[in-house]
Amino acid sequence: MDKDTQFALLVIGLPLVGLMYCGLIIAFLMNNPFGREHPLITGFVVMVVPFSTAATIWIKASAKAYKAHELRNHPNKE
Repeated sequence: MDKDTQFALLVIGLPLVGLMYCGLIIAFLMNNPFGREHPLITGFVVMVVPFSTAATIWIKASAKAYKAHELRNHPNKE
C-alpha cells in the first residue's frame, strides 16, 4: 500500500470509525441499564478503549522507527 492510499484511509476511515464507536456507545447506553446505573465504570471503559488503542499503535510505530534508525546508524549490529 503506497503512502497516498494510507493517508486517504486515515483521513476517511478514522472519522468513520469514530462515528461508529460513538454510535455503539449511544446504543449501549440506550439498551443496557448497567451503563446508566454505573456511569463511572462506563465512562472509564469508554475512555480506556480508544486511549489504549492509540497508545499501542504509537508504541509499535515508535519501536519500528527506532529499530530502523538503529540499523541505519549501526549496520553491523542486529
